Amino acid sequence: MTAIDQPLASIDRFRGMALLTDRASLLVRTIAQPSLAQLLLRVALAVPFWRSGILKWDGFLQLSDAAVTLFTDEFMLHLPGGPYPFPAPTVMAFLSGCGEIIFPTLLVLGFVTRFAALGLFFMTVIVELTVPDGWPVHITWAAMALGIMAWGPGRISIDYVIRRLLGLPTTIR
Repeated sequence: MTAIDQPLASIDRFRGMALLTDRASLLVRTIAQPSLAQLLLRVALAVPFWRSGILKWDGFLQLSDAAVTLFTDEFMLHLPGGPYPFPAPTVMAFLSGCGEIIFPTLLVLGFVTRFAALGLFFMTVIVELTVPDGWPVHITWAAMALGIMAWGPGRISIDYVIRRLLGLPTTIR
């Protein structure tokens, strides 16, 4: 092998590795379809809020005593100079319970999705102020909500179907 052939052999090896990497990347992209990722992101964000919301109700628009007790006696806002009790704890428990049922439902359906994600983002901020040691989980919720707000619900959503039926662009940046 001459001195000229050695660099060419190295280039061929790198080209072979690049082609293999490209094929593997194509396989990954085939599995990780954006609409599937967006659906799973919506469901993943909805589940913890839904589970929490279900525990706050004893029936239709009937708050559980435990929910009111949590906002009255347990939950505190950890702000500078605090912690401080929640203002209007019964109202806060009601709003929290409503948000934890309505926003996840809208997310899973993919209906007014960006606004539902915005609602859960704000709820995540309040949860973080209430339970500051939970930031590793809360930052994940915030990232999911921001991702949904940025990239939308995807094709597997009511929002997408409505936009198609109205002849509106189906991708908004």
